[in-house]
Amino acid sequence: MGSPRVFVTGLGFITSIGLDRASVVDSLRHLRHGIARYAPFEGADSPVKLLATVKGFEVDSPDFEDWKVPAGYTLRREVMRSLAPNGVYAWCAMQQCIADAGLAPAEISNPDTGLYAASGGSPMLLFRQMVKMNEVGVMRCPPTGIVASIAGTLNFNLVAGFKILGASTGFSSACASSGHAMGFAYDEIRLGRQKRMFVVGGEDCNRESMLPFAGMRALSVQTDPTKASRPFDAARDGFVGTGGAVVMLLESEDEVLRRGATVYCEFLGWGQGSDGHSVAMSHPQGLGLKLAMERALAASGVAPAEVDYINAHATSTPIGDVSELRAIKAVFGEGGTRPWVSSTKALTGHGLSLSSVMEAAFCATALKEGFTPGSAHIEKLDPEAAGVAILRETLPEAPRVAVSNSSGFGGANVTVVLRRA
Repeated sequence: MGSPRVFVTGLGFITSIGLDRASVVDSLRHLRHGIARYAPFEGADSPVKLLATVKGFEVDSPDFEDWKVPAGYTLRREVMRSLAPNGVYAWCAMQQCIADAGLAPAEISNPDTGLYAASGGSPMLLFRQMVKMNEVGVMRCPPTGIVASIAGTLNFNLVAGFKILGASTGFSSACASSGHAMGFAYDEIRLGRQKRMFVVGGEDCNRESMLPFAGMRALSVQTDPTKASRPFDAARDGFVGTGGAVVMLLESEDEVLRRGATVYCEFLGWGQGSDGHSVAMSHPQGLGLKLAMERALAASGVAPAEVDYINAHATSTPIGDVSELRAIKAVFGEGGTRPWVSSTKALTGHGLSLSSVMEAAFCATALKEGFTPGSAHIEKLDPEAAGVAILRETLPEAPRVAVSNSSGFGGANVTVVLRRA
């Protein structure tokens, strides 16, 4: 008996380009971005002025009593007190995903359902916790301060709050984190250990979570939102940060058939590889990402010529985009019209550990809804893109096989492969 096939059966979106599937699809089809001026960046101490904001939420205050969420979501006070802002986003995205998949309560809370999550934690809440401890004493700090702020906060809160009984853990590989979460969740189902897995990525979207990247010279200092996040453009100068949360539900084929579930696509496989080069910069030739793509295709039984679309990790940094372009050319060759390549970060900004699952979810949605998202804001292509089919407008047709790439600090690279169902 072979290993079970794995399908995407539910999605939840809280993003800069939409708070549900319909609005996200509309933004992707029309290349509508979510980047705006951000008031906490307006001071003279910030060289960065733009953020891809999450609209409809008010969670910038360090006091959860001040937080507000859009109508239609249920978060009790006792739940909010142990959440970070990214946890609020994720809680809402979980509710959305559960409704989208049509899961009954017993299908969520049982030993065959697990949850893997990825988040950098909440720098804002952790900083405020330390300040309060030093100024007024540790016994005046909130009892939930640690679980609301450290890197495992998403996993702690969602597993407890949604009564998850199966496999659970958090992943921390920077911008590849939710890629690893997806890959290992897929493995849990393929190995027969779990029947379904929630995969969650989430990040705060505020000054403390994003501005420190300016110290790395990684953020764009543009003030025009159409020129700030422009992967593959010759004049790109860095990325625009974003936050939010996305939840993806993976299920075995047996569960899909038992439930009569509607599927987005089949999750064919994944691969990973490391650069072994720099703590912060990609290998110049993209060697780790090349290896991740090769392993993902081999594990999926897919030849390079069968891939129609690549959702690139490309964040709009000068070094990172070139590294990925070289890796793509090494795996797929040069000069053809396939696969199409685009980076949806031109619209969303870069979601850090959220980005992998967010962009794979965009691919899954495109496969189901029948389109291929383009790469916005390109005025003049980087010469390094010669020989790569950069897609600059959304196509009204879906790919059959899509690949999504992710790269993180230390040269961690993850590639996932999806196929139209």
